[in-house]
Amino acid sequence: MPSAVAHRVIEAGPWRLPPPFSSLIVRCEDAARAGLARAPYARLHVVRPCAATAIELQALARLAWPRFGAESALDVDHAPTGWDELDACAPVAGGHARAIAQGLQATGVLGTTVGAYRDAVASRVDFLATQGAGYHNDVARHWPRCLFWLLVLQADDVELVLPHAGVHWPLTAGELLVFDPALAHGLCRPRDAGQALEASFAAAGASRQLFITGELLLDDDHWAALGSPWVAQDAQDAHAARGALDLLLASFDERTGAVQRLQALRQAAIARSG
Repeated sequence: MPSAVAHRVIEAGPWRLPPPFSSLIVRCEDAARAGLARAPYARLHVVRPCAATAIELQALARLAWPRFGAESALDVDHAPTGWDELDACAPVAGGHARAIAQGLQATGVLGTTVGAYRDAVASRVDFLATQGAGYHNDVARHWPRCLFWLLVLQADDVELVLPHAGVHWPLTAGELLVFDPALAHGLCRPRDAGQALEASFAAAGASRQLFITGELLLDDDHWAALGSPWVAQDAQDAHAARGALDLLLASFDERTGAVQRLQALRQAAIARSG
């Protein structure tokens, strides 16, 4: 791991939401969080360089690709791996888990102690392959309690877009990203102005994208420190009355990220605020 990394924080702009919605809330299906909600964490963290050289990234990509078939454009596919396997394929000083944990530590989302990040990355590590990605969010089960991290192995001419936060980030191999998966996200060609177009990824010879990925499970104190505390039902109702869109109920147009089923969502907001 390099002795110093560059850490950049990309702040969300004003929410880009259809009327009457002006803000967003995240609820959780986890029984321990029943009746609670939080605001989304509206920042993208980018850490570079992280963990591996270009040669090591290429070795990891060669390990990963045989596990995936020919994905359809805009689909996302996972394949499990493990830290021992990654270390055996492309050794780095101290191991990949340690290097990723140190990179994540630069974000501060779990505080300042590297042990918290080492424990977090030990929970799960996968390969993730895409050929572009249609807009979606991840709010099932315990995901609303997590931030996602991605280490970019391969990504040519593609950007991560969080459409409702106004974030467009061109991806570079070797950088480490952290973001809130409750926000709609997709992978687009920069020339397509924030649209995830199947035709831009389906052409013969079009490059695919490859990542190593995992999750950071945050407790209540961490969310509060990030400015997104879990709040009780009465606070949720106040949010709804002010026009908050419930991301647990929302669905998105795969191509544009536009919020779908608007009438049903408006009625749900009215019912919760009434």
